[in-house]
Amino acid sequence: MKDIVDLVVKLINSMAVMSVIAYVLSRSRFYDGYLQKQITWKNQLLLILVFGLLSIYGTVSGFKFMGALANTRDLGPALAGLFGGPIAGVGAGIIGAIHRYSLGGFTCVSCSLATIVSGLVGGLVFLWKRGEFVGVTGAVVVAAVNQVLHSGLTLLIAQPFEKSLEIVKMFTLPMIAANAIGMAIYASIVVNLVKQRSWEHEKHTIEGELNAAREIQMSMVPKMFPPFPGRPEFELSAVLEPAKEVGGDFYDFFFVDDHHLAFLLGDVSGKGIPASLFMAVTKTLLKSEAGENIGVDQILYKVNNELCEGNDMSMFVTVFCGIIDTRTGRVEYSSAGHNPPVLLRRTDNPEFLALNGSLPIGTFEDSEYTKETLTLGKGDTLIVYSDGVTEAMNKDQALFSEERLLKSLQSSNGHHPDDLLKKILAEVHHHAADAPQSDDITILAIQYKGLQDVIENSSPRKQERQLLEVS
Repeated sequence: MKDIVDLVVKLINSMAVMSVIAYVLSRSRFYDGYLQKQITWKNQLLLILVFGLLSIYGTVSGFKFMGALANTRDLGPALAGLFGGPIAGVGAGIIGAIHRYSLGGFTCVSCSLATIVSGLVGGLVFLWKRGEFVGVTGAVVVAAVNQVLHSGLTLLIAQPFEKSLEIVKMFTLPMIAANAIGMAIYASIVVNLVKQRSWEHEKHTIEGELNAAREIQMSMVPKMFPPFPGRPEFELSAVLEPAKEVGGDFYDFFFVDDHHLAFLLGDVSGKGIPASLFMAVTKTLLKSEAGENIGVDQILYKVNNELCEGNDMSMFVTVFCGIIDTRTGRVEYSSAGHNPPVLLRRTDNPEFLALNGSLPIGTFEDSEYTKETLTLGKGDTLIVYSDGVTEAMNKDQALFSEERLLKSLQSSNGHHPDDLLKKILAEVHHHAADAPQSDDITILAIQYKGLQDVIENSSPRKQERQLLEVS
């Protein structure tokens, strides 16, 4: 019994070294070709040489017992066959067989043939599985079958029969155990490697989709500021910082006639390409529906009904839509489930604009939206934002919150929209610190300058006074 235990321990030690070598090989560049089923003659030759040498090592690391050599030689050719097919398996088996035959002994012929047969069996399994790896259980079965065949060839060829039978009785179970364990370890390495490659492929695919979604998103929003340098009645600035997991935030602004500027900001539910595509459709519809003599509530009503048609993914959009009369500062606005904007009067503390509750667009057909009005005075600013601002979290999961947003705008009355956006972003980033950005951060600020200033600044009398002051 002690001899059998010693035999198993020595075989496992040999197998462990082979497993380490096999692991190193599995991390090499050439091995990726097999995982991707790019089996060339060059790769086949390399596989034959590498696993042929492993077969030789299995012999060299073995030990003589009762005139025979206990070893893990058959493991190398079997692995070559499982990964490269019959040619690789038999080729590696021939290398191991030649070396074994050169050592002599009454079992040299049967053992040499068994080594080649092991590679052939692995190769046939490769063909049967059409190049797919057989898995851990299948690989262990292959190792056990090969050892049974090895024992059968020993009984059939090696003489004298009585001695062959004694060796088979002594060696078969320990060698089945050692080879099966070795095969299981290596097969586990391969299975994990295949999973890792699959995860990496999925990761690259997802990253590609996110990049595409980010490009779609950023291509749809205006990026030139100031957008209307010839219109001094107002100042407007906007920013969109996409999260790593791209959402569907957007903003836009455009004139519906000579004196009415539409501005809007929205946030699509969901992430990735679907959200970006839905955002593109929504933004296009909002712009196409806006026009003279149509209220902001009707714009949202019409776009909502169009989005509800065929909305199989049940996506929706929160939107704030406003139209400002650049002559008077009067703003008509309507909200579809969006965050309340911040109203920053020139002389008062910042406050949230009161909104009537309405559903996001894309939820239910024929939803009603309310049109409300306010008048911006000279230097007053309206700041619209997405929930990526107020819901930005730090590592402790604490939200930036609406309270912090108002606090960040204290003592900012009359500041240029560019400066207001920079200040808000700085406060949000300071709060989040090193925590990853989980949602898009989008802000739009419009400040009314007043038509009277424009008239005064452009009048001949004003220009004459300025020339006199300069002279």
